[in-house]
Amino acid sequence: MFELGPQDWQAITVTLRLCLYTTVILLFIATPLAWWLSSGRSPGRVALQAVVALPLVLPPTVLGFYLLIVLGPRGPVGEALEAIGLNHLAFSFGGILVGSVLYSLPFAVQPLHQAFSNLGRRPVEVASSLGAGALDRFFTVTLPLTRGGFVVAATLTFAHTLGEFGVILMLGGSIPGETRVLSVLIYDHTEAMNYDGAHRLSLLLLLFSFFTLFIVYTFSRRAEIARI
Repeated sequence: MFELGPQDWQAITVTLRLCLYTTVILLFIATPLAWWLSSGRSPGRVALQAVVALPLVLPPTVLGFYLLIVLGPRGPVGEALEAIGLNHLAFSFGGILVGSVLYSLPFAVQPLHQAFSNLGRRPVEVASSLGAGALDRFFTVTLPLTRGGFVVAATLTFAHTLGEFGVILMLGGSIPGETRVLSVLIYDHTEAMNYDGAHRLSLLLLLFSFFTLFIVYTFSRRAEIARI
């Protein structure tokens, strides 16, 4: 019942690559962005926060459609890439990576934003008054005190990417070894009435999703206890 075939393992490999790359990229992008958003409530910050949260309410097919237009051979990015001798990003791993980073952005930014907001400015100001530089303050003060937020951000980003379907299908299609991820393969299995194959992969994603939420709630509870 739980024996996986070659195409299943191929999709798992592509999916794990996509999840790992997306998580690493977003942690680098989301950390300074969340820190800046937590530093004030100016209209510019509120507007940017709304843009970051847009994928939470925007249908994934809408984002996938516009990315397909922009990254495709007739889009501004696709044309620019082809002008310098590179391939456009539609229906490629690079394309679904761009889509995944954009669609999972709020799942990385919001936990970090909450962690930085809960931390406040006082610990950093104290470290600064003692002569600590910007990098020292981040690695010795901010990072240790907000590590739970980083764990939650990384876990949610990885898990959200693992289950993404609409953006990837619109932008990448279902190319074996290139853009066919687990969620798309489940759709393909179901469309072909291979319900056993769809069940195996769906059960794996279900168990992983539960494990992910367990980790998130565990760290959230620890953070609440630490603030008491």
